[in-house]
Amino acid sequence: MKHEYETHRVKEDVRGRWDRVLLDLAPPLKAALDRQGKHVPCPVHGGRDGFRVFRDVADTGGGICNTCGSFADGFALLMWINDWDFGRAIREVAEQVGSQPIRLPSAKHGEVRAGKSDDEIRREHLNRTWRESLSLSHPESEPARLYLARRGLSLKVPDTLRFHPELGYYADNRLVAHYPTLIAQVTGQGGEAVTIHRTYLTPDGHKAPVDAPKKLMRHPVARQLTGGAVRLVPVGHRLAVTEGIETALAVIEATGLPAWATGNAYLLETFMPPPGVEQVLVFADKDRPSKQHPSGHGQEAARTLVTRLWEMGIRAGAIAPALDIPDGRKGVDWLDVFDLLGKAGFPALGSVEQALSRAA
Repeated sequence: MKHEYETHRVKEDVRGRWDRVLLDLAPPLKAALDRQGKHVPCPVHGGRDGFRVFRDVADTGGGICNTCGSFADGFALLMWINDWDFGRAIREVAEQVGSQPIRLPSAKHGEVRAGKSDDEIRREHLNRTWRESLSLSHPESEPARLYLARRGLSLKVPDTLRFHPELGYYADNRLVAHYPTLIAQVTGQGGEAVTIHRTYLTPDGHKAPVDAPKKLMRHPVARQLTGGAVRLVPVGHRLAVTEGIETALAVIEATGLPAWATGNAYLLETFMPPPGVEQVLVFADKDRPSKQHPSGHGQEAARTLVTRLWEMGIRAGAIAPALDIPDGRKGVDWLDVFDLLGKAGFPALGSVEQALSRAA
């Protein structure tokens, strides 16, 4: 009955922390979590005031929508809003609260766990991974260089991207294999290091043959992902924002604009630009409509971010690719545009200025 034991353990570990966990795993719940017990627009279908999380959300994680129904705990809420199955919800929550033991990439590290908190172990794991990484110009970093070249990128790669020769890939808490890995530091909205984004590769520069070749490492509970990004290059008063790292690199190469990547649509919605940024242009992913996101998740996330930035007094605009979504794919992004059309597929700087001058 191993699964039942682990499920009970995760439920106990997350009790009292559901509000923080939900904010990290489902940023669209932020408005409800900021007003616990009070009605806000539903994060799935919109409206004015049909949704609320329970007043004891930190303990239960539950909430209710007048249209979509009641969700007794955080697992049910995550399954609804993220379209996850129960197994996925359990695994994601377990990673957030440290329910499962951290497996080291190899025995040579010899970490002693006795007397250490989950957060201490996570920080050590993150720091060790970064220390062991190499610059992309290092001779051993050829898999990462090949990967970026296969993605059609040729610009000088920012120093913020690094390479690890051998990171363990785990599924269902079991080691699958070790792979060469492209890594990037994810910072919080204040610029503090939070975690590491991993892209598992093959030695010849393809994505590793695993279910989820792109993953975030577990981060200390005291550090928040929401509002943060992978800060690829320095910025001035203008900043471009994307979901994917490779998409941001394509934007930099095609337009010359400094670009940062948030990692996914949920984190794009909550992104906070640093002080001094006066203009933000969102290069949105174009996703197929779904039940949870009738206008496409990427487009909806970009629209939400743009609206919030204008309310903050920051000029903002969003543009999505004009490409049709090919059969069998969930969406297209600006890296697809770059691969097919090169720089010519991107808007001229005059069009960028026009986009930034329009209110959401």
